[in-house]
Amino acid sequence: MRPAFAVGLVFAGCCSNVIFLEILARKHPGCGNIVTFAQFLFIAVEGFLFEADLGRKPPAIPIRYYAIMVTMFFTVSVVNNYALNLNIAMPLHMIFRSGSLIANMILGIIILKKRYSIYKYTSIALVSVGIFICTFMSAKQVTSQSSLSKNDGFQAFAWWLLGIGALTFALLMSARMGIFQETLYKQFGKHSKEALFYNHALPLPGFVFLASDIYEHAVLFNKSELYQVPVIGVTMPIMWFYLLMNVITQYVCIRGVFILTTECASLTVTLVVTLRKFVSLIFSILYFQNPFTLWHWLGALFVFTGTLMYTEVWNNLGTTKSQPPKDKKN
Repeated sequence: MRPAFAVGLVFAGCCSNVIFLEILARKHPGCGNIVTFAQFLFIAVEGFLFEADLGRKPPAIPIRYYAIMVTMFFTVSVVNNYALNLNIAMPLHMIFRSGSLIANMILGIIILKKRYSIYKYTSIALVSVGIFICTFMSAKQVTSQSSLSKNDGFQAFAWWLLGIGALTFALLMSARMGIFQETLYKQFGKHSKEALFYNHALPLPGFVFLASDIYEHAVLFNKSELYQVPVIGVTMPIMWFYLLMNVITQYVCIRGVFILTTECASLTVTLVVTLRKFVSLIFSILYFQNPFTLWHWLGALFVFTGTLMYTEVWNNLGTTKSQPPKDKKN
């Protein structure tokens, strides 16, 4: 029952979160910082009340290690959200972030000296080709849509290239953070709820450097049209409602993934998260009418097929922690 409930939370929370994020980004393209701040603040307050016990519970992992992890996590979150300001469409954003396996494998080989089977190298090649196809076709769309003048076209393409650079940097930084977490958990044990709290609470002072941008968008949100929230009947600016729903659905998504990781094998979790990304992608294309050609569909198919191949879901579907799969050497 709990795994089914967790899957429902993941699909409902994560898919809804992407919808509200795209609504926010379409109405105010530069609102990434205020969205990130709101998400961090909400999860930090919840963690302070229920995980840290109002600060009375000491952390199992020393704070100095969390400081390193938090620096990486904060950077990844801010850069990923800011990339939406740089001519990066939401479908490309989702597909590019699905390429984390590539970064994980590259850094795993360099830092952890890991070696993988030909099967996994093939799956990573599929993901790489898929991302390249989607990125190349999106580049053509950016230049063709900016047809007012050559200067406008070049400027739009330059911002798009910067966005791709930002996503690439965030992808590699996220993979490095994953390796750092892996080494910490081996040394101190897994404390995912604690890590969730400190990863969101410790970076809050860093938002001081983004305070002017956050305040500017708060003023813009206040000026948006009023909206009466169903059921409770409260009237509020509609942009604040979208932000509130984005924060709540983000929390539901994270909680769903957390429950899933405690109930199912990691491969099952990967399958659920991958399918969720695909559903979010389809909804973004159909509901928001984002441009998506046959080439984009082919690239997306390569990415998701490669992801499922890498995790060997075909052979391990349905495996739970009560029935752990046999260890396989990479």
